[in-house]
Amino acid sequence: LGIIETVELPIKFTPKHPGCYHCQILLKSSCDIRVYEIECVVNPDHADAQLEFLTPAYQTVTQEIPITNMSSEDWRFEAALEGQCFHGPSAIHVPVGGTVPYPLTFKPVAEC
Repeated sequence: LGIIETVELPIKFTPKHPGCYHCQILLKSSCDIRVYEIECVVNPDHADAQLEFLTPAYQTVTQEIPITNMSSEDWRFEAALEGQCFHGPSAIHVPVGGTVPYPLTFKPVAEC
């Protein structure tokens, strides 16, 4: 039976901004060299949002939600809308450093 040995390697990461951070950790001993690739994704503190739509009965309203990509890679989002009367693109592409509005539309078919 082989003995499994583990060693904890505590890492403290204090980013100043949201984004995607890459680094390499090089561990060397007299008989071994290992390189570990680490990717940390940092989300903003207030990632949750709430929208309220107010519109006269049967009139459509669209809210453009800005999606900003501060990472080092292009993003492709797929949207899964839940709830009646909401519409929007099924996917959007946000390039590095760019902001793309996601048009969320509410089309009521009755008073609600």
